[in-house]
Amino acid sequence: MKKIKVLAPATIANLVCGFDILGMALKAPFDEMTLSLTDEPGIVIKHTDEYNLPEEPEKNVSGAALLALMEEFKKPVGFHLTIHKHIKPGSGLGSSAASSAGAVVAANHLLGNIFSNEDLVRFAMNGEKIAGGVKHADNVSPCIYGGVTLIRSIFPLDIIPLNVPDLFITIVHPQIEVRTSDSRQILRKEVQLKNAIKQWGNIGGLIMGFMKNDFDLIGRSMEDVIIEPVRSILIPGFDEVKLKCKEAGSIGGGISGSGPSIFMLSKDEETANKIEGIMKDIYEKIEVDYKTYVTAINTEGVKIVEAQ
Repeated sequence: MKKIKVLAPATIANLVCGFDILGMALKAPFDEMTLSLTDEPGIVIKHTDEYNLPEEPEKNVSGAALLALMEEFKKPVGFHLTIHKHIKPGSGLGSSAASSAGAVVAANHLLGNIFSNEDLVRFAMNGEKIAGGVKHADNVSPCIYGGVTLIRSIFPLDIIPLNVPDLFITIVHPQIEVRTSDSRQILRKEVQLKNAIKQWGNIGGLIMGFMKNDFDLIGRSMEDVIIEPVRSILIPGFDEVKLKCKEAGSIGGGISGSGPSIFMLSKDEETANKIEGIMKDIYEKIEVDYKTYVTAINTEGVKIVEAQ
């Protein structure tokens, strides 16, 4: 193969209580990426969207991920990458992860699938460092593996795919930008022991809820006493969205990644659509532009749609 086109999905990181260790891939939205092998060694990147992202490989999240892959490949190789982003940067929906993960998954296929999924996550984390200042895998891991993943450890990398429950996800993306690097800066560096204990219980409960398909346990466990109370102040309408959506039948939800997007989980599509209507009403009332999605969990991860 000389050319490949992939769809790289959006992701929800943290899943409320699992800061930097839990993530979920979504069926929508997604980025479209086309990668070609070239005769000239090096990387050429072209964006066809409106986000004015840097195209120099060292400053581009896809470029940083590909450079890490090329360093381990150890043979001269060249890539031409075209990216059309549908996941808005700064949305909290894993925009940088989609670009990073999509690039290395596509490159791996062109090179004969010589790297493991865990290798690809390691490479893609270099893109996350460009975007947010630190290497983290809670978005790139589900983007590559699909489904829901637990990052037990970063160094060394230890990724555990979890059972995927049959849930619907409703998302509202207020059209404001919350930069991941900024949202990390406001977090407290120390945590009270009583809050840590409560958080550990919620994380354990959430993972068991996924493994047992226990929706009530998932809902009870989606509580964050450490990160969300701080980050939610950056998101207009957050408290009202969460309260009214749970009253309407959502099993739970919260901030997607670092925000400003908010996600809510539902047992059925009818409830998920009702939740979307509530979200729209709230943001119409407070006069904040928004975009909504009703989607489901993507079990495949980055998808190859064309190969030549």
